[in-house]
Amino acid sequence: MPHDIPTDDTWSGDVLADRFLDAYDTAKGYVRTAVMHRQLMEHLPPAPATVLDVGGGAGTQSFPLAAAGHEVTLLDSSPAMLDRARERLARLPDAAAGRVTLLEADGTDAAASVDGRTFDAVLCHGVLGYLDDPAAMVDQLCRCTAPGGIVSIMTGNARASAVQPALEQRWADALAAFDEREGVGVLGVRGRADTVAELGELLRAGGVEPLDWYGVWLFADWLEFGGTTVDVSDPERLRAMAEVEFEAARRDPYRQLSRVFHLLGRKG
Repeated sequence: MPHDIPTDDTWSGDVLADRFLDAYDTAKGYVRTAVMHRQLMEHLPPAPATVLDVGGGAGTQSFPLAAAGHEVTLLDSSPAMLDRARERLARLPDAAAGRVTLLEADGTDAAASVDGRTFDAVLCHGVLGYLDDPAAMVDQLCRCTAPGGIVSIMTGNARASAVQPALEQRWADALAAFDEREGVGVLGVRGRADTVAELGELLRAGGVEPLDWYGVWLFADWLEFGGTTVDVSDPERLRAMAEVEFEAARRDPYRQLSRVFHLLGRKG
């Protein structure tokens, strides 16, 4: 494993867990959660469906699904992230909290960790980029998905790797990024990007047919890296921003420029 790509131990500590969650208290964090929730709800079966969130962290994406009536199992290898999940779980209404199960386990052993159980939807968001090779994890996602179920993957877009360094005016890094899969992300650690086509083939190998793919955020990135601060205390402004990002995320050429993409597939 390249020494500068995070290991499980990297994510187990409080500092990086807090840094990760702090990113959700930004306009971009709001956009990510809101846009991906709408994308997921377009493909998920009606509640109550069973959802497995692999590498789900503090439940930012899957707890809203529990609030919408789905049964959520959040699997994560980081004790620090699971502690944050318990804190957030305690703030949910009792009915929603009762639909959530937390499980400490490694996503690369997800199928065994859930005792072979399969789910109507399996999520894996922001995880693959921290693995040397996504194949083993994608295989686990497919194994955990019930026939007719949905796989949802969000990860870095290798076709847009030059966006962040260019907006930060790191021109040498931007030039190298056109042909480079790894780079330092917003959390200050190195990660790796994928393409929709490559992950689509891995899904097909696991019996899952790709359905559609989306961007996640675009203009929020441009504003942040350009030094413009969006007032997160203004809910109307945030909702208007998310509406624009939702449209950009499903249209070409905008979605192609998103630094991350959201790929969904259905198991046959």
